[in-house]
Amino acid sequence: MNAAIYLSRPGVLSAVGDGLAATVAALLSPWPPQLSQSEAWVHGRNLPVGAVNQALRPFAPEVPPGLSSRNNQLLWHALAAVEPQIEAAKQRYGAARVAVVLGTSTSGVDENIAAFQHVVGGGGWADSGFGQPHQLLSSPAEFVQWQYGLGGLAYVISTACTSGARALISAARLLRAGLADAVVCGGVDCLSLLTVNGFAALEVLSDDTATPFASGRRGINIGEAAAVFVATREQAHPQDLCLLGYGASSDAWHMSSPRPDGAGAVQTLQAALANAALHPHDIGWINLHGTGTELNDSMESTAVAQCFGAATQCTSTKPYTGHTLGAAGALEAALMWGMASRADNPSGQLPAQYLPAGYDAALPPLALTASGSHWPAPRRIGLSTSFAFGGNNSALIIGEPAEDVC
Repeated sequence: MNAAIYLSRPGVLSAVGDGLAATVAALLSPWPPQLSQSEAWVHGRNLPVGAVNQALRPFAPEVPPGLSSRNNQLLWHALAAVEPQIEAAKQRYGAARVAVVLGTSTSGVDENIAAFQHVVGGGGWADSGFGQPHQLLSSPAEFVQWQYGLGGLAYVISTACTSGARALISAARLLRAGLADAVVCGGVDCLSLLTVNGFAALEVLSDDTATPFASGRRGINIGEAAAVFVATREQAHPQDLCLLGYGASSDAWHMSSPRPDGAGAVQTLQAALANAALHPHDIGWINLHGTGTELNDSMESTAVAQCFGAATQCTSTKPYTGHTLGAAGALEAALMWGMASRADNPSGQLPAQYLPAGYDAALPPLALTASGSHWPAPRRIGLSTSFAFGGNNSALIIGEPAEDVC
């Protein structure tokens, strides 16, 4: 039997809210999602984006310049909510036994835009101000280690849109292998000209709010977010929930398109259930990857219908947050945590699927949530899916412990 893995109440920041309480309230609001419109990202297009528009927690003056980026500042802002858990883990286990595993896809690459523009305009690299440390994928983990004086293992996973989910899986593996006693884990990605224009080149950006699984759906909205947990083998707080199981696979089907029959996704869902020693009927809610593209939604509905049938309640929350890429798996794990928490969601309500155009009848039927949907009784256990370029698949099962054992 797997050792218990407990997840602290997460720190979370996205377009839908600052902090878990605000995030849960926004997801359960009766109003439809409203992402901000912007002409700043793709020339000639006014696109909805999941931007964090509020002021962020300022860095301390002594933060090394190479670690100062918007990406790390989003993370820094979210970390405020879990600082007590980080400090408690340091006191209990020692700084050398606290690891850091985070997911990202862009890190701080946009911090060097001015340098690239300088060179394109005829200047030289020597006086461009280019700073390689900004865009190192390791930067978020290095920042957390530096900020809190941690001495355990620290690394970043970058597997596109499964990065944040894979970070939680890696955290569980480190704990079960005895390589750490606590792990700061999650994901962060900021809006970036590189990624937004990359998705525009793939012709998958929607000019309206994304409508996953709808007839006539038109694609993705890109967003930014940070979500972070402290994972341990011991329950630090009575309200901590569990990472009950996980699954991962890689199709290697295509650089950017998912395998149409969903075989890799099915393998991942089945692996997560087996890892958690659960059955499909034990899952009360699925937070779908649900990007709103023709190919993802077709593949995912096929896989979910094969594994769970048409009875398990499902939602894609991406119309609320945008697709936050390297942060998405961790963000949606945090949303799952918030929805499963009886302290944060005492009524047990579930977010309604944004579906103004109706369900696509060409897809296998799914039990998409509506206004008034609730967790089934008695135990709250949910599954969150993440699918990425290259056929990279992940699934996390998060919920209440059974008799205090995950």
